[in-house]
Amino acid sequence: MKNPLYAILTMFAILVLTGCGGGNSSPQIYSASILSDPAFDGDIELTLPNTYNIIQGMSPSVQSVLAGVDPATSHEFRAFLDFPLGGAGGVPSNAIIDSATLAINIRSIQTNFTSIPILIDLVSFQPPTLIATDFNRSFLAYTRILPPVSQVDVGNNIVVDVTSLMAEAQFRGLQDFQVRILNDFGTSPGLIEINDTTGINRPSLAPLLTVTYH
Repeated sequence: MKNPLYAILTMFAILVLTGCGGGNSSPQIYSASILSDPAFDGDIELTLPNTYNIIQGMSPSVQSVLAGVDPATSHEFRAFLDFPLGGAGGVPSNAIIDSATLAINIRSIQTNFTSIPILIDLVSFQPPTLIATDFNRSFLAYTRILPPVSQVDVGNNIVVDVTSLMAEAQFRGLQDFQVRILNDFGTSPGLIEINDTTGINRPSLAPLLTVTYH
Protein backbone atom coordinates (compact mmCIF):
# COMPACT_ATOMS: atom_id res chain seq x y z
CA MET A 1 0.00 0.00 0.00
CA LYS A 2 1.33 3.39 -0.96
CA ASN A 3 2.35 5.94 1.61
CA PRO A 4 -0.63 8.36 2.10
CA LEU A 5 1.74 11.28 2.77
CA TYR A 6 3.51 10.64 -0.57
CA ALA A 7 0.16 10.71 -2.41
CA ILE A 8 -0.84 13.99 -0.75
CA LEU A 9 2.46 15.67 -1.62
CA THR A 10 2.20 14.46 -5.23
CA MET A 11 -1.29 15.91 -5.63
CA PHE A 12 -0.15 19.23 -4.10
CA ALA A 13 2.74 19.48 -6.58
CA ILE A 14 0.38 18.86 -9.52
CA LEU A 15 -2.00 21.57 -8.33
CA VAL A 16 0.85 24.09 -7.94
CA LEU A 17 2.15 23.42 -11.45
CA THR A 18 -1.32 23.66 -12.94
CA GLY A 19 -1.99 26.93 -11.16
CA CYS A 20 1.27 28.44 -12.39
CA GLY A 21 0.39 27.68 -16.00
CA GLY A 22 3.94 26.66 -16.68
CA GLY A 23 5.17 30.26 -16.13
CA ASN A 24 4.15 31.37 -19.64
CA SER A 25 1.57 34.05 -18.73
CA SER A 26 2.07 37.37 -20.56
CA PRO A 27 1.78 40.79 -18.91
CA GLN A 28 -1.32 42.83 -19.69
CA ILE A 29 -0.63 45.58 -22.24
CA TYR A 30 -2.14 49.06 -21.79
CA SER A 31 -2.32 52.04 -24.13
CA ALA A 32 -2.42 55.80 -23.55
CA SER A 33 -3.20 58.49 -26.13
CA ILE A 34 -2.17 61.95 -24.94
CA LEU A 35 -2.73 65.20 -26.84
CA SER A 36 -0.14 67.93 -26.30
CA ASP A 37 -1.02 70.69 -23.86
CA PRO A 38 -1.94 73.76 -25.96
CA ALA A 39 -1.19 76.07 -23.02
CA PHE A 40 2.50 75.07 -23.04
CA ASP A 41 3.18 74.28 -26.70
CA GLY A 42 5.13 77.00 -28.47
CA ASP A 43 8.25 77.94 -30.40
CA ILE A 44 11.35 80.08 -29.99
CA GLU A 45 12.69 82.14 -32.90
CA LEU A 46 16.35 83.16 -33.11
CA THR A 47 16.30 86.45 -35.02
CA LEU A 48 19.80 87.79 -34.27
CA PRO A 49 22.70 86.39 -32.22
CA ASN A 50 21.37 86.08 -28.64
CA THR A 51 18.03 87.65 -29.62
CA TYR A 52 14.98 85.42 -29.22
CA ASN A 53 11.26 85.76 -29.83
CA ILE A 54 9.13 83.37 -27.74
CA ILE A 55 5.55 82.39 -28.51
CA GLN A 56 3.83 79.98 -26.12
CA GLY A 57 0.21 78.99 -25.80
CA MET A 58 -2.19 78.15 -28.61
CA SER A 59 -5.22 80.39 -29.22
CA PRO A 60 -7.65 81.30 -32.03
CA SER A 61 -4.88 83.51 -33.46
CA VAL A 62 -2.01 81.02 -32.90
CA GLN A 63 -2.81 77.58 -34.31
CA SER A 64 0.61 76.12 -35.10
CA VAL A 65 4.25 75.92 -34.03
CA LEU A 66 7.29 76.33 -36.28
CA ALA A 67 10.51 74.34 -36.53
CA GLY A 68 13.48 74.84 -38.84
CA VAL A 69 15.06 77.71 -40.75
CA ASP A 70 13.01 80.24 -42.68
CA PRO A 71 14.61 80.35 -46.17
CA ALA A 72 13.44 83.96 -46.63
CA THR A 73 14.94 85.43 -43.44
CA SER A 74 17.38 82.73 -42.20
CA HIS A 75 15.69 83.01 -38.80
CA GLU A 76 15.76 79.70 -36.93
CA PHE A 77 12.70 78.33 -35.13
CA ARG A 78 12.60 75.52 -32.58
CA ALA A 79 9.21 74.08 -31.63
CA PHE A 80 8.34 72.75 -28.19
CA LEU A 81 5.54 70.28 -27.38
CA ASP A 82 4.44 69.29 -23.88
CA PHE A 83 2.56 66.06 -23.08
CA PRO A 84 1.45 65.60 -19.44
CA LEU A 85 2.06 62.02 -18.27
CA GLY A 86 0.21 62.06 -14.95
CA GLY A 87 -3.45 61.74 -14.11
CA ALA A 88 -6.25 59.76 -15.71
CA GLY A 89 -5.34 58.55 -19.17
CA GLY A 90 -1.63 59.11 -18.58
CA VAL A 91 1.26 56.71 -18.07
CA PRO A 92 1.84 55.36 -14.52
CA SER A 93 5.23 56.16 -13.03
CA ASN A 94 6.03 52.44 -12.61
CA ALA A 95 5.04 51.45 -16.15
CA ILE A 96 7.43 49.63 -18.48
CA ILE A 97 7.37 51.20 -21.96
CA ASP A 98 6.75 48.85 -24.88
CA SER A 99 6.40 51.43 -27.66
CA ALA A 100 5.66 55.10 -28.25
CA THR A 101 4.86 57.19 -31.30
CA LEU A 102 4.50 60.92 -31.90
CA ALA A 103 2.04 62.02 -34.59
CA ILE A 104 2.28 65.57 -35.97
CA ASN A 105 0.21 67.12 -38.74
CA ILE A 106 2.18 69.23 -41.24
CA ARG A 107 0.32 72.40 -42.24
CA SER A 108 3.01 73.76 -44.57
CA ILE A 109 6.71 73.69 -45.40
CA GLN A 110 9.08 76.26 -46.84
CA THR A 111 12.33 75.13 -48.44
CA ASN A 112 14.51 75.54 -51.50
CA PHE A 113 15.30 71.83 -51.38
CA THR A 114 13.30 68.65 -51.94
CA SER A 115 13.02 67.81 -48.23
CA ILE A 116 13.80 69.09 -44.73
CA PRO A 117 15.73 66.94 -42.21
CA ILE A 118 14.23 67.30 -38.73
CA LEU A 119 15.48 66.26 -35.27
CA ILE A 120 13.29 65.57 -32.23
CA ASP A 121 15.02 66.12 -28.88
CA LEU A 122 13.76 64.94 -25.51
CA VAL A 123 14.12 67.88 -23.11
CA SER A 124 12.92 68.65 -19.61
CA PHE A 125 11.99 71.94 -18.02
CA GLN A 126 9.73 72.73 -15.05
CA PRO A 127 7.63 74.72 -14.76
CA PRO A 128 6.90 74.24 -18.47
CA THR A 129 7.26 77.93 -19.33
CA LEU A 130 9.55 78.66 -22.27
CA ILE A 131 12.57 80.92 -21.73
CA ALA A 132 15.37 81.92 -24.09
CA THR A 133 17.85 79.37 -22.73
CA ASP A 134 15.50 76.53 -23.75
CA PHE A 135 16.55 77.20 -27.35
CA ASN A 136 19.95 75.61 -26.63
CA ARG A 137 18.95 73.51 -23.62
CA SER A 138 20.81 70.18 -23.40
CA PHE A 139 18.82 67.24 -24.72
CA LEU A 140 18.36 63.94 -22.90
CA ALA A 141 17.85 61.80 -26.02
CA TYR A 142 17.01 62.40 -29.67
CA THR A 143 15.69 60.83 -32.84
CA ARG A 144 15.13 61.86 -36.47
CA ILE A 145 12.04 62.08 -38.64
CA LEU A 146 12.67 59.54 -41.39
CA PRO A 147 12.27 60.04 -44.25
CA PRO A 148 12.82 63.82 -44.05
CA VAL A 149 9.76 66.06 -44.35
CA SER A 150 8.76 66.98 -47.92
CA GLN A 151 5.85 68.49 -49.84
CA VAL A 152 4.02 65.15 -49.91
CA ASP A 153 3.61 65.44 -46.12
CA VAL A 154 1.68 68.73 -46.24
CA GLY A 155 -1.84 68.18 -44.91
CA ASN A 156 -0.93 64.74 -43.56
CA ASN A 157 0.13 63.23 -40.24
CA ILE A 158 3.71 62.09 -39.79
CA VAL A 159 4.12 59.30 -37.23
CA VAL A 160 7.54 59.07 -35.59
CA ASP A 161 8.84 56.25 -33.41
CA VAL A 162 9.83 57.88 -30.10
CA THR A 163 10.05 54.73 -27.99
CA SER A 164 13.62 55.43 -26.90
CA LEU A 165 12.70 58.99 -25.88
CA MET A 166 9.64 57.86 -23.90
CA ALA A 167 11.64 55.13 -22.17
CA GLU A 168 14.24 57.71 -21.15
CA ALA A 169 11.56 60.06 -19.85
CA GLN A 170 10.05 57.22 -17.82
CA PHE A 171 13.45 56.15 -16.50
CA ARG A 172 14.08 59.71 -15.28
CA GLY A 173 10.61 59.98 -13.73
CA LEU A 174 9.69 63.08 -15.76
CA GLN A 175 6.29 64.64 -15.11
CA ASP A 176 5.85 65.55 -18.78
CA PHE A 177 7.08 64.19 -22.09
CA GLN A 178 8.60 67.33 -23.61
CA VAL A 179 10.18 67.50 -27.04
CA ARG A 180 12.05 70.16 -29.01
CA ILE A 181 11.75 69.94 -32.79
CA LEU A 182 14.46 71.54 -34.93
CA ASN A 183 16.33 71.47 -38.24
CA ASP A 184 19.03 68.82 -38.53
CA PHE A 185 21.97 71.02 -39.53
CA GLY A 186 24.71 70.18 -41.98
CA THR A 187 22.00 69.31 -44.50
CA SER A 188 19.14 71.04 -46.32
CA PRO A 189 17.56 73.87 -44.26
CA GLY A 190 13.85 74.61 -44.33
CA LEU A 191 10.85 75.46 -42.17
CA ILE A 192 7.92 73.24 -41.17
CA GLU A 193 4.62 74.37 -39.66
CA ILE A 194 3.06 71.88 -37.24
CA ASN A 195 -0.70 71.97 -36.72
CA ASP A 196 -1.64 72.72 -33.10
CA THR A 197 -5.23 73.86 -33.55
CA THR A 198 -7.48 74.57 -30.60
CA GLY A 199 -10.58 74.14 -32.77
CA ILE A 200 -13.05 71.26 -33.02
CA ASN A 201 -10.56 69.25 -35.11
CA ARG A 202 -7.91 69.21 -32.37
CA PRO A 203 -8.39 65.49 -31.56
CA SER A 204 -7.37 64.55 -35.12
CA LEU A 205 -4.91 67.35 -36.00
CA ALA A 206 -3.04 68.30 -32.82
CA PRO A 207 0.22 66.60 -31.79
CA LEU A 208 -0.53 63.18 -30.30
CA LEU A 209 1.64 60.91 -28.16
CA THR A 210 0.59 57.24 -28.15
CA VAL A 211 2.23 54.92 -25.62
CA THR A 212 1.83 51.20 -25.00
CA TYR A 213 3.12 49.86 -21.71
CA HIS A 214 2.79 47.09 -19.16
